[in-house]
Amino acid sequence: MTVIIWLTLFVSTQAEEPFQNPRTAGTDFDRLIAPLIAGHCLDCHAGLDPKAGFDFSRRAAALRGGETGPALQAGQPEESLVWQYIESDAMPPEHPLTAAQKQLFKQWIAAGAPWGTDPIDAFSKTTEKRGGYDWWSLQPLQDPAVPSLSDDNWVQNPIDAFILRKLREQGLKPQPDADRRALIRRLSYSVTGLPPEPEEVEAFLKNESPDAYEKLVDRLLASPHYGEHWARHWLDVVRFGESNGFERDQPRLNAWPYRNWVIEALNQDLPYNQFAKLQLAGDLLKPDDPQAVKATGFLVAGPHDVVIPVSQTMRATMKQDELEDIVGVVGQTFLGLTVNCARCHDHKFDPISQQEYYQFAAALSGAGHGERVLPDPVYEKAQQELAQTKKTLRETQDALSELESLARKRILASRTAQEKMNLPPAFTSPIAAWDFRKSTQDVVGGLQGTLHGSARQTDEGLLLDGNKAYLKTEPLKQGLTEKTLEAWVKLSNLEQRGGGVLSVQTLDGNLFDAIVFGEQQPGHWLAGSDHFHRTKSFQGPQEQDAVEKEVQLAIVYAADGRITAYRNGQRYGKPYQSVGLQSFSAEKSEVLFGLRHGSPAGNRLLKGVITKARLYDRALTSMEIQESAKGGGTFFSEEELVAVLSSSEQAKRKKLRRERAELQTRMKQLQSVQPKKVYAAVSRDPGEMHLLKRGSVAAPAGVVSPGGLKAIQGINADLKLATDCSDHDRRIKFANWVTSSDNPLFARVIVNRVWHYHFGRGLVNTPNDFGFNGGRCSHPELLDWLACRLIQENWSLKSLHRLILLSAVYQQSAQFNAEAMKVDADNQWLWRKSPQRIEAESIRDSILKISGQLNPEVGGQGYQDVKSYFFKGTQFYEPLDPVGEEFNRRSIYRFSARGGRHPLLETFDCPDPSTTTPDRASTTTPLQALSLMNASFILRMSDRLAERVQQRVGTGVESQVTELFLLAYQRPPQPAELSSASAFCEKHGLAALCRVVLNSNEFLYVN
Repeated sequence: MTVIIWLTLFVSTQAEEPFQNPRTAGTDFDRLIAPLIAGHCLDCHAGLDPKAGFDFSRRAAALRGGETGPALQAGQPEESLVWQYIESDAMPPEHPLTAAQKQLFKQWIAAGAPWGTDPIDAFSKTTEKRGGYDWWSLQPLQDPAVPSLSDDNWVQNPIDAFILRKLREQGLKPQPDADRRALIRRLSYSVTGLPPEPEEVEAFLKNESPDAYEKLVDRLLASPHYGEHWARHWLDVVRFGESNGFERDQPRLNAWPYRNWVIEALNQDLPYNQFAKLQLAGDLLKPDDPQAVKATGFLVAGPHDVVIPVSQTMRATMKQDELEDIVGVVGQTFLGLTVNCARCHDHKFDPISQQEYYQFAAALSGAGHGERVLPDPVYEKAQQELAQTKKTLRETQDALSELESLARKRILASRTAQEKMNLPPAFTSPIAAWDFRKSTQDVVGGLQGTLHGSARQTDEGLLLDGNKAYLKTEPLKQGLTEKTLEAWVKLSNLEQRGGGVLSVQTLDGNLFDAIVFGEQQPGHWLAGSDHFHRTKSFQGPQEQDAVEKEVQLAIVYAADGRITAYRNGQRYGKPYQSVGLQSFSAEKSEVLFGLRHGSPAGNRLLKGVITKARLYDRALTSMEIQESAKGGGTFFSEEELVAVLSSSEQAKRKKLRRERAELQTRMKQLQSVQPKKVYAAVSRDPGEMHLLKRGSVAAPAGVVSPGGLKAIQGINADLKLATDCSDHDRRIKFANWVTSSDNPLFARVIVNRVWHYHFGRGLVNTPNDFGFNGGRCSHPELLDWLACRLIQENWSLKSLHRLILLSAVYQQSAQFNAEAMKVDADNQWLWRKSPQRIEAESIRDSILKISGQLNPEVGGQGYQDVKSYFFKGTQFYEPLDPVGEEFNRRSIYRFSARGGRHPLLETFDCPDPSTTTPDRASTTTPLQALSLMNASFILRMSDRLAERVQQRVGTGVESQVTELFLLAYQRPPQPAELSSASAFCEKHGLAALCRVVLNSNEFLYVN
């Protein structure tokens, strides 16, 4: 019996030797060797482009080897290059294997290098170098039981039980509750970003009801200022800016609706899963809902390079760069993962493959930058009426033209044969006409013209030498929208660039429409306009004859915004649709000849001779332009036309003209009903997405279908989409995947963000990175418990806020404890409420509020405190300090150009909107004190604050000091403070003391 037992033990011991039993060798490999290869080798030797051509993730590739030949000689370790590198510590290069690990490798090769799972999944297990599928944040949510603790009188809700258990494990105790003055100040800033008024503080102090604090929490969460404050946090994360960035940095004048949407959504407590889903695919989920369209501003909130490279490769690379930015912000904002780090290779630290990056990118590749029209039933109804009005106007104009054509024929019949010779059958009726061979005066409307510079009126016409020579008329006597500009001109040379022939402009020269030569394209005619807003190429032929002989030019501006050019009566190039016509008001507009617009500078001046010109208050027909060219601009006067019509015909003409005027007025009204535009995601054909070797567009390596991330447990990453599916299908399925209740990261990340802003530090102290390189979670069970509560409360963020704010851990004091500091200097275990400096915007907003100057208006376009101008291809934003109620709004409504930083806000670490900022820096620099002492805004607000104090309490110095402390600190001064502040006030004045208070730490920090 003993022998049998001994033999059994011997056989069992032999069987435990790894790799010896063929039936278990593969399992032994997966258990012992695969983790070593995955953890030490596959960062370099796997994927599309393995180092030295050696892929160690597959057995066949491992046997084949790389650039230096076969790597494995099964059964012969000494002949295997892999073993030679390992034995000599050449590989792995930075962290060689231990002696035991080396022995295991040698034993494996000697046993014939048996293989298990093929290929090796480098992400299967977390190692000391990277996270695997078992990484904590990727696991399904757990709903842990609330700890049951003895002596838990401090506990006010389940949050405190989790916190207290950790404190006790660390040998720490929580601090006592904060006093009520500190608590209402803390709560007001935490929820609204603004200080409470003295009356609010006093009411809270006097309220002895046990639910007084709870009611205060509810009141502040119901305030519209809650949405403003928490929207600012969100905009930091999504890198929201109101200009394109890069070298052009043009403003996005319609980006602000996204900001307002975030504010409104938070105030309305839109369920967080809907809040996120609409930002990813609102335009596709609810295409008729303008709010849903605005929400997609999230996808395009970042920088956008509008300088398109000539090279197709560079254009494709730019598209991939922009897509990486979107992938990065989506992954970090909603999932807390740096998915964008897998663009060129498998993620170095998290279990995200390069292929998964491109699947993720494919899901978002149909969203592009641009302005789009918001759904608007009023606009759509106006467009329908406009189409009918245009039709009626054409019919009315045709009837009027027929009647006036009859009148012209009668005039012609009454003329002599000589007068009739070479005259066309129809003539137009301009509102102004010039024959510069005779004078500079308008022969129809009587507009007086003034010559400038060296401009001269000669028998040839208006002579212009391009040297500050031009003619300007007095203001127009009637307004213009639909119009026709017509002129006969002979050029001095065809090399000139940008001179204006005939221009209508506002009196300041900023807005204009003009016949221009050679500005954008050498030798071509174009419809010049301010900043090229209504200018496109007609794609007409290059001018060849205008030096040798006079040419007729006409540009027609139709009511629907269509602009058409004619040369010598024939259409020049192709007409185009402009963004809409520019109106020119009577008495506020004028006509120029020889100057494009404004003052005579640069390339605006024309060299040549203008003989005749006509200005019409309507769009001439092709026939009318042709006949005008044939007749040299001959026209009949109003008196001639009326004289040859019978009384009934005159009445009919009068009626038709009145109807035309009424229709034109109605058209103008309907055209003024413009669609509201928003800078948001523009859905486009995504095309197929290729996996790119090393991230290079020149090295495609197969087509991928849109998908999620396999590593996130509990939810299927396969979206079951074809490689060529539509943007609609991609983004909707992807949005559903991201926001699913089964996606553990989606809830964990937002819970952590909310906690982070309330405490100054998240349970994970890297809010955008829950991966291997991010911070470790200090209270993982609490994080999951809160995430489960968020889902159970229908994703209500206000419910989450309320839960946190009513906890004892939030309400404890910021009291310093030297012994606790030795154990936990960073306060990660929350033994006290850490002091927090208020954000830059809250500093400015608080100054406005306590000085009585804050404009509380919620929503709207906002305000600009920069002077914006375009110079040498770049938009510049010069900081200003404008004065007025419209500029005293909360700082979130400030126009936030990427190149237009605010001096005071930037000093206090207001982030650059070009990049995501999940956690603002909080620096201390001399510039901060200097700004709060000397900035013109501070000086002005100090005066207003002093005036407010005097209005509230009168002229008594001690009363003024006390009131100032109550407004700024929400507490009265201590006796010593009262004495020193009163003495200072008597010597330097109340406004000076206000500056001191605004520069104090107690004003800038919340305890």
